[in-house]
Amino acid sequence: MAKKIFFPLMSIFLAYNTYKLFMVFSSVSQEEFSFLLSFILAILLNLFVTGIFAFTGFVYPSSRLMPDSYYVVKNPKAITKAYRYLGVKYFRSFLMMIHWGKEKNRKKYFDGTKSGIKDFDFQTRQSEFGHLAAFVVISFACAFLLQMGHFQIVLLTMALNIPFNLYPVILQRIHRVQIQRLKKYISS
Repeated sequence: MAKKIFFPLMSIFLAYNTYKLFMVFSSVSQEEFSFLLSFILAILLNLFVTGIFAFTGFVYPSSRLMPDSYYVVKNPKAITKAYRYLGVKYFRSFLMMIHWGKEKNRKKYFDGTKSGIKDFDFQTRQSEFGHLAAFVVISFACAFLLQMGHFQIVLLTMALNIPFNLYPVILQRIHRVQIQRLKKYISS
């Protein structure tokens, strides 16, 4: 119960800090930011916006904001090509190395049972929605930052946004391709 109150409050806190960050951007010119400060601000922008959706998604089924048809992978070949071309497998390896390589952590999302497939599907949807929403919001924020003349911050922000938000979306869609195959196999 405490999570259902605390996590949305964290999301509101992060949204407020994102607003305050934009107040800084609107009142200070790019020339006044060092490269290091620009990099720190890019990290903060990514963390704040991604956190807004992550904290909400930890306690509420935020993925339901998108229709079920969105989560059906209609062109698995295109997703597989994007996965290979963008090097998402290296991102996946990184995640396996730091967190998901431990069996205990993997079993939280897929325990190998038939009902586990349904839970894994839900978890991929939650993760994908949170990262997709963050990717889109950060991309729009970068459009505003470009208009303000913050080119360096935009480049740094997108350099973080792509691997930390777009790559997880592609990875979850790859998982869903496998889930769709399993569901067809099980229902046959």
